[in-house]
Amino acid sequence: MKTGFDSDNVQVFLTVLDQGSFSAAARALGRVPSAVSMTIAQLEAELDLVLFDRSGREPLPTAAAKALEPAARQLAHQLRMLQGQALSLHQGLERRLSLAITPELLASSWKAPLAVLADTFPSLEVEVLTAPQADALHMLHSGCVQLALVFERSAIDEKEGFQEIGSETLTAVISPSLLAKLGRKPRLRPADLLNLRQVVVVGRDEEEVDPRLLLSRQVWRTDTPQTAMSLVQSGLVWGYLPRSLTASHLGPGGLTEIRFANMSNEVRLWADVVWIKERPLGLGAQRYIELMRQAHPRPDHR
Repeated sequence: MKTGFDSDNVQVFLTVLDQGSFSAAARALGRVPSAVSMTIAQLEAELDLVLFDRSGREPLPTAAAKALEPAARQLAHQLRMLQGQALSLHQGLERRLSLAITPELLASSWKAPLAVLADTFPSLEVEVLTAPQADALHMLHSGCVQLALVFERSAIDEKEGFQEIGSETLTAVISPSLLAKLGRKPRLRPADLLNLRQVVVVGRDEEEVDPRLLLSRQVWRTDTPQTAMSLVQSGLVWGYLPRSLTASHLGPGGLTEIRFANMSNEVRLWADVVWIKERPLGLGAQRYIELMRQAHPRPDHR
């Protein structure tokens, strides 16, 4: 025995409200008017309420119907959400999408595609983790995350699939106090930095450092660019840091970009979203990769 609103009669109730008559609601629902009228009459009997005043040419919603309308619309929305989630799960939507992002790329445009993804799959949980590149890739290969946003790797790993998502520029920066120890040279040469401490951002278990980023004999290591910048600001070290991170700290009393006499002071690193090819991706991960691809058309350079 029915006891009130259900998925069918709430739809009929709201359609009558929206269409203004039983006959118009019947056309919208693809039913005969008598079926719509009977559904409303049965609902009124179960609720012991009059929902529509039938004294005129067309039924008019009563105060009771208007009072129930907001909750009925919320129920209809929740039912649509539930049905959509069930359909998505049937089609392969994962319960949670986990991303690992190397900290240097946190300023890149990875968030806008997530907003689109949230609208497309409202029930999808998203987990965003930050880790140095080697750690992010380890999390990917071990199955802790489905996707990793990292810089280009020195060698192709056949297990990995990837989609390019732009680039980040690292610039050589130094504090004014440390620069002063080198004299008043307008431009430096790499040899001038050999005996200065340099900081590099690497994973906790990572031994190798990109040779393009190494100039000094003595190297300090940290796992976040923010810590590296703090060390540079203190005058203890110099380093290659993301321009998106250092730009607001350049100027008098802040950081200084090193100017070289015989080479550029920046290194441009291309970035990828990476996944494991042998591990099937859910709908959320697939859609995110496609959104990132659309946002970053690949130029001819690699």
